[in-house]
Amino acid sequence: MSIISRFKDIMASNINALLDKAENPEKMIDQYLRNLNSDLGKVKSETASVMAEEQRAKRLVTNCEEDMEKMEQYAMKALEAGNEGDARKFLEKKTALTARLTELQSAHQLASANALQMKQMHDKLVADIGELESRKNILKAKWSVAKTQERMNKLGASAAGSGQSITAFERMEEKVNRALDEANAVAELNAGPKDEIEDLTAKYDEANHDVEDELAALKARMKNKG
Repeated sequence: MSIISRFKDIMASNINALLDKAENPEKMIDQYLRNLNSDLGKVKSETASVMAEEQRAKRLVTNCEEDMEKMEQYAMKALEAGNEGDARKFLEKKTALTARLTELQSAHQLASANALQMKQMHDKLVADIGELESRKNILKAKWSVAKTQERMNKLGASAAGSGQSITAFERMEEKVNRALDEANAVAELNAGPKDEIEDLTAKYDEANHDVEDELAALKARMKNKG
């Protein structure tokens, strides 16, 4: 692809649409700018060459005009000297230079138009590179924010998954507690009815035993006092 073709293609393209197709927009932005700066160096060289050609064409026109003026002056001097033949020759030379001047002027106009076009292209390329350089930082900043948001979204999804795990654990814990309660209930049922009489007799036997102990202690204190 030629410099001009690539230049027109890039400048006519929607840079955001191009970036959408890239896996890494940051690298793509830098690559585009490297290509443009490389092209800019070539455009500068070509522009300088075309402008030099325009200057050369202009110089040839100026030289031809000066030569025509000289021929006319020599023709006047020849007439003053009474040499009409010499004057005629000088004027014939001037006529030949007039035809040449027309060609040189046409060449100069073409060279001037080419130089103007190349200069405009060069200036636009410089301006567009400057704009892309400024947009590069904005695009890279947006890309960085987007990647950060993407990481946050993934972390959020992981956190949601953890919440689901905790909920599932709580359900299992509830199930285990329910099973334990059922097992305790079954064990209690399997134990059979309690004998209340045995509990009551044991209660009073223990109470009587305590009284007997206390009565014996009291007798011992009274005996010691006597």
